[in-house]
Amino acid sequence: MRLQGKVAIITGAARGIGLATALRFAEESAQVILCDIDERAGRSAESAVRKISPSSRFERLDVTDRGSVESLTRQLHDECKHLDILINNAGVTADAQFLKMTEDQWDRVMDVNLKGVFHCTQAVAAIMVDQGGGKIVNAASMAGLYGNFGQTNYAATKAGVIGMTRVWARELGRKGICVNAVAPGFIDTEMTQKVPEKIRTMVVEKTPLGRMGSPRDVASAYLFLASNESDFINGAVISVDGGLVI
Repeated sequence: MRLQGKVAIITGAARGIGLATALRFAEESAQVILCDIDERAGRSAESAVRKISPSSRFERLDVTDRGSVESLTRQLHDECKHLDILINNAGVTADAQFLKMTEDQWDRVMDVNLKGVFHCTQAVAAIMVDQGGGKIVNAASMAGLYGNFGQTNYAATKAGVIGMTRVWARELGRKGICVNAVAPGFIDTEMTQKVPEKIRTMVVEKTPLGRMGSPRDVASAYLFLASNESDFINGAVISVDGGLVI
């Protein structure tokens, strides 16, 4: 049980990669705090995770609301006494070609994908420093490494997440905190199911492994970086894309 006795906070945990990660962590005996803005989906996810890890629970959280992030972090620390893992998984898209992208589309993606990661990490890292260590894993993306048509805002946030990951790895590493990122490729989630079938087929054909990734594929990478098995990995960006970008 690789996460026995660990408390893991996962944002965007109500569905997709976040839910798969919550279930995977529960299987490894973590106490999982599932955070999401969607309370209905979050309660459903909580029910599934608690069947494996009864101490786990859902907390509604808007990562763009700094006050709420700080309040929940203090509450969890008071209750659990330690916070060992933070998975910054919450993210949104608002795709449009660059010349047609609106300021609202830009701001929404920036607020969740970039500022939300900043809020959550700053709140949790302060506790990890005091307790002498922890693991922080950020959701980057293939788009943040290589760009993607129609995703100026999304690619910018994910490139920013990669930059923050490397800075925090330098600053927090000497405090016993490992900070890394995972960069998924095309993963079969609600987000990618909106992509036209022609594009999905083309992606599969270009992927050496011959398929799209599953949420559990990404969850397994999160698990590795959250566990003691990765104790000397810091500032890394692990691609989970089936070799798509080779």
